[in-house]
Amino acid sequence: MASAGTVILKAGKERPLIQRHPWVFSGAIKQVIGTPHNGAPVDVHNQAGEWLAAGLISYESQIRVRLLSWDAATAIDEQLLRERLARALQGRTALALRDGEQGAVRLVYAESDGLPGLIVDRYAGYLVVQLLTFGMAERAEPISATLAELVAPLGIYERSDADVRQKEGLPASEGLLWGQPAPARLPIHEHGAHLLVDLAHGQKTGHFLDQRENRVAVARYCRGAEVLDCFAYTGGFGVQAARAGAASVAAIESSAPALELLAENMASNSPNTPVEALAGDVFSLLRRLRAEGRRFDVIVLDPPKLAQSQAQIERASRAYKDANLIAMQLLRPGGILATFSGSGLVGAELFQKIVFGAALDARRDVQVLERLGQAADHPVLLSFPEAEYLKGLICRVW
Repeated sequence: MASAGTVILKAGKERPLIQRHPWVFSGAIKQVIGTPHNGAPVDVHNQAGEWLAAGLISYESQIRVRLLSWDAATAIDEQLLRERLARALQGRTALALRDGEQGAVRLVYAESDGLPGLIVDRYAGYLVVQLLTFGMAERAEPISATLAELVAPLGIYERSDADVRQKEGLPASEGLLWGQPAPARLPIHEHGAHLLVDLAHGQKTGHFLDQRENRVAVARYCRGAEVLDCFAYTGGFGVQAARAGAASVAAIESSAPALELLAENMASNSPNTPVEALAGDVFSLLRRLRAEGRRFDVIVLDPPKLAQSQAQIERASRAYKDANLIAMQLLRPGGILATFSGSGLVGAELFQKIVFGAALDARRDVQVLERLGQAADHPVLLSFPEAEYLKGLICRVW
């Protein structure tokens, strides 16, 4: 597809593009030549008129152009989409085979796979896509058709993140795009566990794949332990803890449907492990447990993304500190705290400082045993460090 317009950068704003960073912010643009529609391909030139890169324009977003090519001979068309999708799938071959045909894996991770605004997850025989930008949303049909051909799934769902689409000026969008509907309870396999996911109605895409390896890493500390799983969702951490021999699992989750799935997942994987489901706000329930004098051997804190923008970092930091402080007070001496942040704006250094502040206020000595990140199917492109968002600490609390 030929370029629909040309974006001219302000003087001195070309360095990120030269370094192959895939974003052009609105503040870096001097002018747009032509009348490209939302989602159309555009060329990006420096102020001297030299061609730098090409991408898809989005007028409602602060990220005005998302780049797909640094080769002037490469057209942004369906053939490029196909090549990028095929490359991404090839890179996940070994990961996809790990749990067999019933496994779950991220197949396409947006900028890291050269397809900004597109995320594709596989859950057993079904795909779930997120079309998060105008450029990808208007290409939903060829993307679905290509995925259907290359992957041969039973069905393809859209479960686009509503908050991200809102920043693009796009309405919320979800539903079956191609193929047959998935069962209300779709069984998947993950490191020996048999889990049920709800593709059509579950939170986000129904099960969080970025924590797949971390669930097993935390489970290694859970044999014989009383475990508290906070923000438990459908029980990923709790199930692996029980399979590893936890004495009991208490799970806090605000979503009643998620707790129903959690109960089913626990029953099918470790029916003899006592499970206590606590429905409600995690912060309130943590305080209640502290007031009741409860104590645990292992606590998992895996909250949702708390900082959506720079303006929310301070509030998010207070929330992280609050949860970690109370968790430390709930742990028996020598207990394990597995604490995570999925907010990309809260960097690893800041997150450790937050946990350190919580340790000071809790008057506990805390040792970092392991540092964790997102699973290998969420690769980080070196020219796009923003792709690295998940950070975790496994700590021993004395």
